[in-house]
Amino acid sequence: MTTTFELPAGLEATAPPADRGGVRLLVAHPGGVEHARFPALGTFLSPGDLLVVNTSGTLAAAIDGIRHDSRAVTVHFATALDDGSWVVEVRPAGRATGPVPDSGAGDVITLPDDVRVALVQPHPSGQIRLWHATIGVEGGAVAYLERWGRPIRYAYLPAPFPLADYQTVFAREPGSAEMPSAGRPFTTELVTDLVTRGIGIAPITLHTGVSSQDAGEPPQPERYAVPETTARAVNLARAWGGRVVAVGTTATRALESAADRTGLVRGRTGWTDLVLGQDRPALVVNGLITGWHAPGASHLDLLAAVAGADLVDRAYEEAVRARYLWHEFGDSCLLLP
Repeated sequence: MTTTFELPAGLEATAPPADRGGVRLLVAHPGGVEHARFPALGTFLSPGDLLVVNTSGTLAAAIDGIRHDSRAVTVHFATALDDGSWVVEVRPAGRATGPVPDSGAGDVITLPDDVRVALVQPHPSGQIRLWHATIGVEGGAVAYLERWGRPIRYAYLPAPFPLADYQTVFAREPGSAEMPSAGRPFTTELVTDLVTRGIGIAPITLHTGVSSQDAGEPPQPERYAVPETTARAVNLARAWGGRVVAVGTTATRALESAADRTGLVRGRTGWTDLVLGQDRPALVVNGLITGWHAPGASHLDLLAAVAGADLVDRAYEEAVRARYLWHEFGDSCLLLP
């Protein structure tokens, strides 16, 4: 059940907004659609509502290298695995799109400081976009990326931007290949305003992989943690009639992964391969702050699992009509089914 639409030219945000919190906010609810600026978020929420935010920090996850055949490539570090190896994506150097099509098991890529990335096997098996790879670097890949890497940048961004532009105000633990971008418009001033209105804020952590899936490709497994204190806050908010509003698809996936069949959330840490959609609607989250996703993205199924396909369809139809901006530096949407 995926929203289908065409994204007109010119609706891709091509740079961070000068005012982090000044992006537009489309609010969709059963009574209709409203337009605002993001700092007005609190006026659409109520005392007792709970926002759940992702504290994962964005990595400088892109780094240039040379293949065994002397060809220049860019390696995207997607996901750190438990044994110290990584899931990576190998792309042509520059701003080319898509993976290197002739990558193969046993390929070795040399990165700066003579660090070697060895491709082991496709991840998962049967495709060539993502690879399970070993990284020969002392001190760990995260520290290495801090020295040599840069933020992942896709073709719709004409210029590079510093890593600080890819961090949210909630970021604490580095681990995401791409920014949990739904939290980007929040500022300390807005957080203060929300708290003084009686709106709670609780953290989860989910480290995002690369989101450049082919159309229809499901999300990859991701590491997450829902603290016991957050689980209690969510359960209390629901018991008292408050809404649980996830800030982003990442927060939604983490909370729903920590819930039992009745919607009771427990503190949990591990990996999630949960895919929300028509066959698995949301049990916990009943409000969602999100950016705007590309046509065919699996994230659209998650939005429908929370808000219903009809509400998501109306929101996207209005966003296209009103020329909201897409992608990580774009505008925002609040879905309140």
